[in-house]
Parts: sequence; C-alpha cells; structure tokens
Amino acid sequence: MDNRTAATAAITLTALLLLAGCTGGTTSHEGMSGMDHGSESSAPPAASGATDADVMFASMMIPHHAQAIEMSDTLLAKDGIDERVAALAQEIKAAQQPEIDKMQGWLDAWGAEASDGHAMHHGDGMMSADDMAMLENATGSEAEKLFLSQMITHHRGAVDMAQAEIEDGSDTAAVSLARSIVEAQMAEIAEMEQLRGKL
Repeated sequence: MDNRTAATAAITLTALLLLAGCTGGTTSHEGMSGMDHGSESSAPPAASGATDADVMFASMMIPHHAQAIEMSDTLLAKDGIDERVAALAQEIKAAQQPEIDKMQGWLDAWGAEASDGHAMHHGDGMMSADDMAMLENATGSEAEKLFLSQMITHHRGAVDMAQAEIEDGSDTAAVSLARSIVEAQMAEIAEMEQLRGKL
C-alpha cells in the first residue's frame, strides 16, 4: 500500500508539474506576443494602462491645440504680417495638428472624448472669446505683437498641462508626447519673446 500510494503521488506530482510548465509557457508566450504586437502596432497605446491623468491630458490638450491653430489661422489671414511671425504661426499649425490627430486616436481607443474646451479657463492659457475677438480685429504690427503675447500665454498653459502629465501620467506614449510638448513649446516661447522685442 505504501509503495502504491507513493507511486500514485509521484505520478500526480509529475502530471501537475508538467501541467504547470505547459501553462506557464503558454502564458509567457501569449504575454510576449502581446508585447510584440503592441510595439509593432501603430494603434493608440490603450494596452499600456492609460489612467485618468492620461485621459485628462489628451482630452484637454486637443481643444488647447485647436485654439492655437485657430489663433495662427487668424493671424495668417491678415495682410502685411512680418514674415518671421507668419513663419512661426505656420510652424505651430504644422506641429500641433498631427498631435491632435494622435491624441484623438488615443481617446478613441480608450473610449473617451475630448473636452469641448468650456471646462478650461485662462489659467490653462486658453484665450477667452474677447481675446480672440481682439486678435481678429487687430491689424499690422498690433496684430503681430498681440498674437505673440497671446501665444506665449497659451504655450505656458500647455507646458503646465504637459508637466502635469509627466508627473501623474502612466501611458508611456502620452508621457513621451508631453515631454515633447514641453521641449518644443518652451523653445517657441523663448523665440516669441525674442521676436516680440524686435517688432
């Protein structure tokens, strides 16, 4: 009986070990496949564990970027604008529209929506309706200086929002974009401040 019991126990243990090894191997393989798929895919990074901070960053930055593009379009529609200021406005448009598209893709994957901008305020660097009207009505040198002053404020708000994502966000792609925004917009702030002093 002792020998039979020992043999049964040994067989059972062997079977369990084989099963555990098989299961472990399968899990590991599936995990690696998932990682490979994520790294090769151009899909938004939902699988990387987006948090409320990540969603907030993307949903608020989209209307923020959209207003910067609107401000740039308003300036570019005017006659007699200094070519350096016009070039900067074009650069802002060229940089921010692709970022809007990228963040919108993330929100779609996360099942979230972009803010309509109403929850934002001047503390976020957003221009009010009156601010936008002032830019619309300004001409010549006045328009150039107003655009630069408004965009400096606007960019500082974006930098603050991006810094919050860097500190609180979890999604690696979103945090990476936030770092890029801080770097690019800080450089543009310096450029605009210098340019404003020359007009």
